[in-house]
Amino acid sequence: MPSTDYWQSMLLGYLITVLIETSVLWWGLSRRHPPHVRLWAGVWLTAGTYPFVWLVFPALFPAGERGWYLFTAETFAPACEAWMFWGAFVRHRIAPEGTATRRDMLAIVAANLCSFLVGTQITV
Repeated sequence: MPSTDYWQSMLLGYLITVLIETSVLWWGLSRRHPPHVRLWAGVWLTAGTYPFVWLVFPALFPAGERGWYLFTAETFAPACEAWMFWGAFVRHRIAPEGTATRRDMLAIVAANLCSFLVGTQITV
């Protein structure tokens, strides 16, 4: 069982990640999504993948395999979040527009990249 410090770090990291990713998604997602969807996406998408990044993947990779952990977690998060977003907000709710959908998916990847880059600066 993770320590209290670990849970506190996870919560703080989640809040920082939501702040960063929501900011990127607010500006990056296509305008076909109303403001409440763009705001909700930052909270909901992160909530869907964050436990895997903090709880599941560290248990799968020994401490000496940080490169594999980062590769797996940082590939999983944007791929899963893009799939979640597409399934919830694009697939049945919006007429398909290739350019807008590509923009949405790129915004999700960019949001994850930004939070990863900030996270590496905080933990170094």
